[in-house]
Parts: sequence; structure tokens; C-alpha cells
Amino acid sequence: MPNKILIVDDEPFNLDLLEQELMEYEYVIERAVDGVDALEKTESFAPDLILLDYMMPKMSGLEVVKQLRANEKHKAIPVILLTAKASQEDKIAGLDAGADDYVTKPFDSFELLARVRAMLRIKDLHDQLDEWNRTLADKVQQQVSELERMNRLKRYLSPQIAETILADEENLFKTHRREITIVFLDLRGFTAFSDSAEPEEVMDFLRDYHAEMGKLIFKFAATLERFMGDGIVVIFNDPIRCENHVQKAVEMALEMRDRVKELRTAWLKKGFDLDLGVGLAAGYATLGTVGFEGRMDYGTVGNLPNLAARLCAEARGGQILTDQKTMTKIEELFETEALPELQLKGINRAVVAFNIVKAK
Repeated sequence: MPNKILIVDDEPFNLDLLEQELMEYEYVIERAVDGVDALEKTESFAPDLILLDYMMPKMSGLEVVKQLRANEKHKAIPVILLTAKASQEDKIAGLDAGADDYVTKPFDSFELLARVRAMLRIKDLHDQLDEWNRTLADKVQQQVSELERMNRLKRYLSPQIAETILADEENLFKTHRREITIVFLDLRGFTAFSDSAEPEEVMDFLRDYHAEMGKLIFKFAATLERFMGDGIVVIFNDPIRCENHVQKAVEMALEMRDRVKELRTAWLKKGFDLDLGVGLAAGYATLGTVGFEGRMDYGTVGNLPNLAARLCAEARGGQILTDQKTMTKIEELFETEALPELQLKGINRAVVAFNIVKAK
């Protein structure tokens, strides 16, 4: 039988949007317009999953979750909170109340659908646990843990990358050497902005900025290596193989530059004089896990990431800088302008640099 999903929001537009995203799949959808209505529909509809708005009249999403968890009949129904409240405190409050997952609005369609599928798979496995005997319980719990781990991964990676990593995690995270394209992003003027703005204002700004750049990272199926304040590092062709990875990286960088150009209008009205600088380089690098037991990261080492980082540091607002070797791989596809040779910190030789202007 198809899974049943209860969507709860006091805004009709949001309900329409959620239903539109889910209607392509074989789900049975029921709508509720507030918290009280949600509890009533839970009784009559018996959903397999609830997508629940955080802020609503009559009864908040947190109160709905608490009442569901206090009800023996409904306490096992998975709940994903949907909200524009994205502070760490709000997330902790939602999870402490009993929510299973948390999606920030405006949501990314691929991320939302991936989390819905993961939650439904988890619920299906829990339902099977009720039917299977004790001799199968350990095996089923192992499957549940794997799905929960997949769901956690998808909070940090695009769904297709998370699924690939889980399918071949042991080999993917071994230290290896591969040709990649690496992109460094940095905001010009951010230090002055963070010195003059309130910390809460800086955090809100970074959250919105990261969300905008993250959409494009997921769009191009790239790997987000890490955030560093206003800095972002993105890898193409590892761990997911990517044909034409240099071209894809440039296309992503151009879209990011154009998106920041749009965002600058609003930033300038608030007195934020910020712009995007990008460094991009293609070549061979060593990749794998770094860190220690209990806190591991996935990253790159070698001359290539250093080159991309130094090019990014030299880029003025609106520039996408690359080196001559990388430029030769894309010169037939993109217009570039030659710059004077750069003497980059940590690189002995002068670097012939180019600014990538646009696609031909």
C-alpha cells in the first residue's frame, strides 16, 4: 500500500507547494491547517509520516510533537519539522521535543524528498521489527542504523553523494590520488563587515549565504569539502566521478558569481559592501580522511588546493581566477581575460592567471 503523509502548515501556499513536490510519487496526502487539526487528522488518517510546520496558531509544531510522543498509539510516527527558524537552539528544541528530523524553509526539493524517503524507509523497517521474531531483531536494527546514518549524511551532502558514499564507504574514504577541480569561494569585505556587525547578524547572514551557495553546489552534484566562515571549498570528480568536471566547476562558479551579484543589491541597502571572489584550479591531488578517531573530515592535500586558495585570495569582487594549465582545458568554452603574473604566497614561481568572464 502507498505511504500516507500528513502535511501541516497554516499557510495554504506552503501546503500547495509541499503537495506539489510529493504528488509525483505514490503517496497518499492529507492536509492539516494548524496544530489542533493535525492531531485530529492523525487520529483519522493514521499517517506514516508527518511534515510539520514549526510556527502555527492555536498550537505550535513543538506542542504537536510532544502530544504525539505522549500518545502510545502515535509516538512512533516519524515527524519532520519544517521551519524558517534555523538557529541551533531551535533545532535542539525541536529534536528534544521528539521530532526525528529538521528541514529549514525555503527547502531544497531534492533534500526534502531524500529525507522523506529515508524516514519512510526507517518506519517501514520499524514496522517489520514488530512482525519479525527476536532472532532477526539484530539484523533489522543494523539496517535501521544504516538508514539513520544515511539520513545524517544527507544533512551535509547532496543525496546522490551520500548514497554513493554509503554504498562504497570503505574504498571511497581511503587515501587516493585523483584528477579533480577544486573551487575556493571567499567574500571580499567580510572581515570589515563582521567587525562592525553584531554576531547574531553575522550568523544570520552566513546562514542565508551558505544556503544560496549550497543550492548551486547540490545542483552541480559537487562535493562540499568544508565551510570556513565566509569561505567555502568545493570539489568536483571526487568522491563522485564527474565527466567534464572542469567545465562543470566553471559553470557553477559563474552561476554563484551571478547569484551574489543579485544578492548584493539587498546587501548594499543594509550597508553590507560584500562581493564574491573565486579561485579555481584543476589537476591531481591526494584525497581522503583527515582527523582523529571521533572527528574525521574528508579533504584534499597537495599543491592544487593551495593554488586554488591563493588564487581566491587574489580575486577581486566578481572575479573567478584560474591558472594557465586549467585555462587551457576550458578556453574553447569560456571567455577569459589575461592578468599580470601573480606572485602567490607559498608558491615559488610566478603564476600566469586568467579571469573567467563568461561562457562563449
